[in-house]
Amino acid sequence: MPGAVATGHSHRPTTKQQNKGFKSRKATKGQLRDAAKGRIEPGQRKTIHQQAMSKLDRKNRAKQRQQEKAREHARETSVFAGKDGAPRNVAVIPLCVDGDAVAAIKALNESVEAEAEIKEGCFRVPVTRFKQKLQYFPVTRDLTACLDAARVADFVVLILSAEHEVDPLGELIIRSVESQGMSTLFTVIQGLNKIEAAKQRLSVISSLKSYITHFHPEQEKLCSLDNRQECANLMRSLCNTTPKGIRWRDERSWMLVEDVNFGGESTVVTGVVRGKGLKADRLVQVGDWGTFQIEKITAAPLAARKPEGMAVGGAEGDALDAPTEDQDELAELAPEEVNMEDDDMDAASAVPEQKKGVLLDEHHYFSDDDQVIALQMPKKVPKGTSKYQAAWFLDGGEESEDGSDLEDFEMEDALEEEPARPEDGIEGAAGDVAMTEGAPTEYAKSVAFVEPDEDEDAMGLEAYRKQKRSEAEDDLEFPDEIELHPNVLARERLAKYRGLKSLRTSPWVEEEDRAHEPEEWRRLLQIQDYQATRIRSAREALVGGVAPGTRVHVHLRGVPSEVRASHSSGRPLALVSLLRHEHKRTAMNILINLPADATAPIKSKEELVVQYGPRRFVIKPLFSQGGATPNDVHKYCRYIHPGQSAVATFMGPVAWGSMPALFYKRIVPGEETPHDDESDLPLKLVATGTTMPPSTSRVIAKRAILTGHPYHIHKKIVTVRYMFFNREDVEWFKALPMWTKRGRTGFIKEPLGTHGYFKATFDGRINPQDSVGVSLYKRVWPRPAEPLRGLLLDPEQVPDLVEDDAMDADAE
Repeated sequence: MPGAVATGHSHRPTTKQQNKGFKSRKATKGQLRDAAKGRIEPGQRKTIHQQAMSKLDRKNRAKQRQQEKAREHARETSVFAGKDGAPRNVAVIPLCVDGDAVAAIKALNESVEAEAEIKEGCFRVPVTRFKQKLQYFPVTRDLTACLDAARVADFVVLILSAEHEVDPLGELIIRSVESQGMSTLFTVIQGLNKIEAAKQRLSVISSLKSYITHFHPEQEKLCSLDNRQECANLMRSLCNTTPKGIRWRDERSWMLVEDVNFGGESTVVTGVVRGKGLKADRLVQVGDWGTFQIEKITAAPLAARKPEGMAVGGAEGDALDAPTEDQDELAELAPEEVNMEDDDMDAASAVPEQKKGVLLDEHHYFSDDDQVIALQMPKKVPKGTSKYQAAWFLDGGEESEDGSDLEDFEMEDALEEEPARPEDGIEGAAGDVAMTEGAPTEYAKSVAFVEPDEDEDAMGLEAYRKQKRSEAEDDLEFPDEIELHPNVLARERLAKYRGLKSLRTSPWVEEEDRAHEPEEWRRLLQIQDYQATRIRSAREALVGGVAPGTRVHVHLRGVPSEVRASHSSGRPLALVSLLRHEHKRTAMNILINLPADATAPIKSKEELVVQYGPRRFVIKPLFSQGGATPNDVHKYCRYIHPGQSAVATFMGPVAWGSMPALFYKRIVPGEETPHDDESDLPLKLVATGTTMPPSTSRVIAKRAILTGHPYHIHKKIVTVRYMFFNREDVEWFKALPMWTKRGRTGFIKEPLGTHGYFKATFDGRINPQDSVGVSLYKRVWPRPAEPLRGLLLDPEQVPDLVEDDAMDADAE
């Protein structure tokens, strides 16, 4: 056995202490810098500003941010500062049947010992403790009044009841106010002291808090109007909090009208200018009255205040602004003279030409004239167009760095593009995949065609369509499918339709649609570069005009006499200055979202009431698929189903920027409608949306699908029947590409006989149970919008509902 190997002997050192390292979950910047050893990962810290900052630099940056935030806060609150600052608008909205806005205002004023006479309409209350002024506007449970008050309010105060629940009318009000956009919100409870048990009060507060946080999760504190200290805290918040505002409203000049004086030549409205500077050259939208021109703007200082403290100095009646030559006109459509030259050219080119086939993309195949139809270029100003007429053709500018009109709209999140289907064109084809047959064909490899008997053919067609109709009711595979009567010529019924190889990429020749477009279509506002025009219009509002915070008299021209009869001082009235071109009509697009809990779909061309920005209209919109396509062609949707989104199009005034939109459906009493639910209200908020860039070049294509049955199958050659019923129709639609629901593509090879049978060739063998189809498209045109006359919901239409709710609450 070998001996042990001699090794050196050493002892563990006992004089050196080694402690365990600190176990940190995150490494410090110094450790990361030492570990990197000067290396920089790709895509990180490329510039000097992205390098790790020293402690002094971090302190300096934090100080700069703090100073910038302080300047921004001072800039936002400067309109309220000083003895002659603007008052803070407070809208008080009750949601329950026993809600009392006047009693709520009295309780708030008494908590800070503010004395003021409470009257109908808006009124001011000076709060000496916080050196601020509040302008209250108490409203009743009137939907139109609540929306108008919340639109011009800096703070919205919702009143909940401790004894009565929120009924359907109150829920309609809170959903509408939330969807149209509002500024800072506060919630109060009325009648809490009427509940004697203290434990029951806590449960009521918890229940009301759970209800309001369902709509507004930020409402963590509910104020009781019976508690003086809580009311005082709410008053402090109203006087010291900076309102968050509404984006579309703050981009324009607006004011809450305090007084209206109907004179002989002009109507004078009085209020405090808010938002941007008020210009006499721009048109103004006054409530639901309409759009008017400004004759002049004069100073209107309060009698108890010195005029020299105003934002723009001047005594009572001093002119502050007057219109110039640049004042906007009230014309909504371009003059007819601007289209005279184009109409003459169209009349010369409108001579009917003999065609032998349907239009497919840019060609009329199988025609004597095989020349390619040139695509329509962006419209230019015709020769001899005057300066006034040229205003209706908006060209691009240097403001737009890229040509995208959807820069401010996150369409990818709002509208997910649907995958291509076989009926959409070449994108929906199955491609080079396995054959689609599920079983071998039962037909012989080569069969001579025999003309079928007419009676047997009619019976077979009826049985085929009956079977197909039951399948469509089950899964709705072909929602755009139409059925032709055997005695109707398809080329006559579908004369306005054309074929497209691809719905997303094939060019759309607009010359074919000139004969079918509406009369006013070519007089609409044409916007070549939406983004540049929007930026230019918004920048004009930043400079000039009467400064915000100034109390003024605005003299309006041409106010109709009907307005005086319908005006009520108890309803809120807002004046909003429109940006340039916002009164002109164009093809408006609104992204509409139907909630998943909706009781029924919305049909296209169904009458709805829409509100976007300061205006309301009665519309019959066309629904179409969203997304950006290279050819700007979008498929028409007959319905919007619950949980879906689409684009609603109609002819209405343009709106620059993104605005929230509300869609209401009127329900006629006694009429059965799919929108009926447990509510008995004659009006329902069916959908919400957001305005999109308007465009007259956006093509809405209505699709019609003709389907046939594979009669004989021999490898890739198929005999198809029941799609057409005469030989002439087969010859006319011979150029259309064919498809099957399993993704096969093909084309018509030759007609067979005189009953509409034809032979088609496909890119692979098809299943005998498959369906063969062709897609046809025609352009549909949006309909004009009409201004809403009257109220959204007349309070006199819901007295029974209110009384029933009150009786049920008393019974409980």
